[in-house]
Amino acid sequence: MSQPPKPMSARRMALRLLEQVLEHRNLLSEATQGPAWQAMAPQDRATAQRLALEVLRGLERADRLLKPHLRKAPPVFVQNVLRLAVVELCMGGAAHGVVNEAVTLVGGNAKTRHMKGLVNAVLRKLVDKAPEEWTILRVPRLPKWLRGPLVSAWGGEAVLAMEAAHFAGAPLDLTAKGDPQALAEATGGTVLPTGSVRLASGGQVSALPGYDAGDFWVQDAAAALPARLLNAQPGEAVLDMCAAPGGKTMQLAATEATVTALDASETRMGRVRQNLARTGLDATIVVGDGLEHEGRYDAILLDAPCSATGTIRRHPDLPYAREGDDIAALIALQSALLDHAIGLLKPNGRLVFCTCSLIPDEGECQIEEALSRHPGLKIVTPEGHGIDPDWITEEGGLRLRPDYWAEQGGMDGFYMALLTRA
Repeated sequence: MSQPPKPMSARRMALRLLEQVLEHRNLLSEATQGPAWQAMAPQDRATAQRLALEVLRGLERADRLLKPHLRKAPPVFVQNVLRLAVVELCMGGAAHGVVNEAVTLVGGNAKTRHMKGLVNAVLRKLVDKAPEEWTILRVPRLPKWLRGPLVSAWGGEAVLAMEAAHFAGAPLDLTAKGDPQALAEATGGTVLPTGSVRLASGGQVSALPGYDAGDFWVQDAAAALPARLLNAQPGEAVLDMCAAPGGKTMQLAATEATVTALDASETRMGRVRQNLARTGLDATIVVGDGLEHEGRYDAILLDAPCSATGTIRRHPDLPYAREGDDIAALIALQSALLDHAIGLLKPNGRLVFCTCSLIPDEGECQIEEALSRHPGLKIVTPEGHGIDPDWITEEGGLRLRPDYWAEQGGMDGFYMALLTRA
């Protein structure tokens, strides 16, 4: 019987993840699948993902440091090995180990082994000066397909601040099933003004106190606000219209409302079931098309499919895996889902529409147009919940950006609006 293949090293897997994102335009969530990934020890998977994320965040800086030492661009595999090594050096990695591993990786590939000398020479030149030069390079910029529209929407200074937040990455935010202060004390976190608990460093989530007991779930502070705005009440019929992966479903279920969780993806709804089971919360799971769903509800939360451009601080792969060519179709789908959701509301029902996008066409513009299409629809200006008045938009929605709360670690970009239907 043949022996199973030896699991990949963390660095080798990090290179595979970079290849999937930069060459094949797959998201990391898609790339971290399959037997090779599953064969790795959990700590090695975590290291590989961390390394890939650091390279994607610092890609522009890494390329700027490497360019003077390369007469022409090397093969993509070699280029990614060099990028990975430079980022590790600049993040404090031990020079001897980083350089030797880079040379070994290039030497282990039949197509690139003749470039071992080049890799060794380039990295030896960068060992001493790269960490210092790294710190004086500009914060990496977003790709042009996204940067242009964001500058048009928010201005150059705001986008620079967002890019700084993206480069800094994101702390770990938790939503408590019960008392946030008790969860903060148990985990060593801090309760944010909006009620989320923030941990300065991530670590292994499943090892945190209260995980097995279902006392919390991971959810960015911005992503936790839509359910709080909806303010579901015990016994109300509530629909979470695009529910997976389930953070908002659990928030709604914790209010003792009668919750229906709807999503088109059977696979993603499997995660919702797992999360509900761990937390001991209850919701009716429905796999189906939101545009075909029927029913009457007191309250609906529609977290519509979107470009996800507000989540780049957590997902730096997104600007490289996407080019914005699907945004027009997403905007049309959002509009259709919003119209259908409005039709599912009982008289005087409430609806929160939200998207984790920084693009106004997926947020502010959607609500302005919906208000013009539906004469009985009204917007309710949000208050309380730790909301900063500066976040409230002209039409009465809520605009969150990655550069808000910069000193505290930022937040995901989101738009949300609370609507009522007469």
